[in-house]
Amino acid sequence: MDFQPTEDQRNLRAGVRDLLEGRYGREALRASVDSGTAVDRGLWRELGAAGFFALRLPESEGGVGLGLPEAAVVFEEAGRALVPGPLVATHLAAGVVPGAAAGTAVVTAFDLGGDLVAYLGEADAVLGADGLPDGEPVRAADPLTPLHRVRRPGGAAAPGVGSGVAPGVGSAYGSAYGSAYGSVYGAAYVAEGALLTAALQVGSALRTVELAVRYAGEREQFGQPIGAFQAVKHSCAQMLVRAEVARTAVYAAAVTGEPGEVAAAKLLADEAAVRGARDCLQVYGGMGFTWEADVHLHLKRAWVRAEQWRTAAEAEELLAAELLDSAELPDPAG
Repeated sequence: MDFQPTEDQRNLRAGVRDLLEGRYGREALRASVDSGTAVDRGLWRELGAAGFFALRLPESEGGVGLGLPEAAVVFEEAGRALVPGPLVATHLAAGVVPGAAAGTAVVTAFDLGGDLVAYLGEADAVLGADGLPDGEPVRAADPLTPLHRVRRPGGAAAPGVGSGVAPGVGSAYGSAYGSAYGSVYGAAYVAEGALLTAALQVGSALRTVELAVRYAGEREQFGQPIGAFQAVKHSCAQMLVRAEVARTAVYAAAVTGEPGEVAAAKLLADEAAVRGARDCLQVYGGMGFTWEADVHLHLKRAWVRAEQWRTAAEAEELLAAELLDSAELPDPAG
């Protein structure tokens, strides 16, 4: 069995990378940071026209007709480019929320648990709710992931994703807004959301490896590049190992769709992205702490994504439950 990307998947990756490098390269990223533009509507429509959001919709419904493995490849590239916005929620909303597939609508989700919602001020819809809830802006770690604290109607508990129920689906909060979706979508939304977020994390982790290796080859100390020193070599090598292991887990979960494998992929991808950005910052040294360097943007985005759709604690609990279910317990009767 060959788990290598097919030629079509490699071409898809190259096409998405070319699109994002031309439309959302470093200059555009820094311009977004400086201006505080979290969602570029023009870019959103271009992504929609390119099939980013309708990637998995059947061709009969105006989509591209591809599967979850191709979506993982595409989202990995978006993570590499640090494209901001509720990419996962809008992708999941394609075919459900009008305009989501074409990129003419921005759709967010209750994917952070608790009472925080990302991109509420930029969104046209919230996945699982008929209307936009009221919310108050709060400070966010990532300058391109604005957060709102939602005012919950009637004191209902804010929706969470740890239970495997989709945000706004079958929850008190979703019911208060007249949820348009049945509980049948719950597990699928959470699993697919976690997997696509893991793909974003993998893209970011691989990008920080590139940044660290490039800087280690350019920065000189004691008459030679710092990449010649064993400690820096080991750090970069460990970054690459974590990123490639996470990438393999994401690809495998995209093929099987098994909940346990999705949880493991999210767990590994979050670790690769967060630790990779931290290690990259260490390779950069003092320069990595400056606003001009991009390293801090990867770290801050990784922190936020690690809390979306499925946290590390939730993934560990799911994996532990699967292990217990699969274990052959001794018969107490002897």
